[in-house]
Amino acid sequence: MNAFPPLLRRSRLAPLALACSLLVSGAAWSQVAPGPAAAAASAQAPASAAAPAGIDMVSSLSNIPAPSLNAKAWLTLDATSGQVIAAQNPQEAVEPASLTKLMSAYVIFEALEDGRLKLDQKVHISEKAWKTEGSRMFINPNTDVSVDDLLQGMLVQSGNDATVALAEAVAGSESAFAALMNQQAKALGMKHTHFTNAPGLPDPDHMTTVEDLAILARALVQRFPQYRHYDSQKEFTYNNIKQSNRNRLLWADSTVDGLKTGHTQSAGYCLVATALRDGRRVVSVLVGAASDAARTESSLKLLNWSFKNFDTVKLLDKGKPAVSARVWEGATETAELGLSDALWVTVPRGRAEDIKTEARYTQPLMAPLTEGAQAGTLVITLDGKELDRRPLLVLHSVEEAGFFGRLLDKIRLMFE
Repeated sequence: MNAFPPLLRRSRLAPLALACSLLVSGAAWSQVAPGPAAAAASAQAPASAAAPAGIDMVSSLSNIPAPSLNAKAWLTLDATSGQVIAAQNPQEAVEPASLTKLMSAYVIFEALEDGRLKLDQKVHISEKAWKTEGSRMFINPNTDVSVDDLLQGMLVQSGNDATVALAEAVAGSESAFAALMNQQAKALGMKHTHFTNAPGLPDPDHMTTVEDLAILARALVQRFPQYRHYDSQKEFTYNNIKQSNRNRLLWADSTVDGLKTGHTQSAGYCLVATALRDGRRVVSVLVGAASDAARTESSLKLLNWSFKNFDTVKLLDKGKPAVSARVWEGATETAELGLSDALWVTVPRGRAEDIKTEARYTQPLMAPLTEGAQAGTLVITLDGKELDRRPLLVLHSVEEAGFFGRLLDKIRLMFE
């Protein structure tokens, strides 16, 4: 998880409260002005798909207990807000088995989007791909198979042979493809993950966490919605052999549309599932269940519990100001500060009215200010517990004032 600065001490209250028009879903907004050093520390915090350190799970604010599940580790996440609703052993090292194919898919989808690969492109099947052990698509060596068919073989049938064939098509070799997988994992903020192969065969150095798998799953559904049909497809026939998708939730619940199963003797039964209900998407990650039935039942329990007991509400639109801040020595006296993306927050059902949002930014805020520069942090809390924090950005550049304007503000600052 990212290391963000600790809660900043109040050094001076900003003079202006947020306009009432920004009060969405009853959320309470306020402004606090940290000193320049604290704001600088906040500005240096690296971006990541993972939640910042110190962020509380949403379930800690609810009196409804999470389901009791017989699994090694699990996590449930709201895909829109990015908040972890609840988790058990989220950072424990686990073997991903065929859940690995989610990262393989991510790298392959990137290659498709970049034009390095095409769906109708024919891939020559190597002896190595054909001989790959484990679950199979039953491709034949020294034949040519389309990328589209191989993706169905990988994501519907969980074919290890299809996965290796695609890895070789993208990177030239499976080892080079694994390097791309690790590179992408780092870029996404998957800090406890290392891949050694494309399909997820057992290896002591091939490990991840349910927290990292949730980051990957959210990135997949958000960045590549055009390829979602692969992991919601129920069956695929190739070489006259019909195989069903191992994700039984596709039959049990019509709102479930992915993502991937995994199983080895050492990993147990694993499932990353996602469902879309009334425009809201939840992702569940579960590893180490005792059986196919157990992973299916437990994952559905997690999804149902997350949808029934928690709400996700929009507090602020992308590009809309969260605060109008006083600017000194600028061509204008105020600067609009906001977020790079819309702000969605997940809370226990019925608690949206109790959300508090606090804008913390440098005081005095000095011109010039460049559009997109971070000027502070927006902190979202409920019952005193931090749910999220976002970089507070300058929405429109503010140039320096002329000589006399700057001089006048310097004099005014002397009396502040």
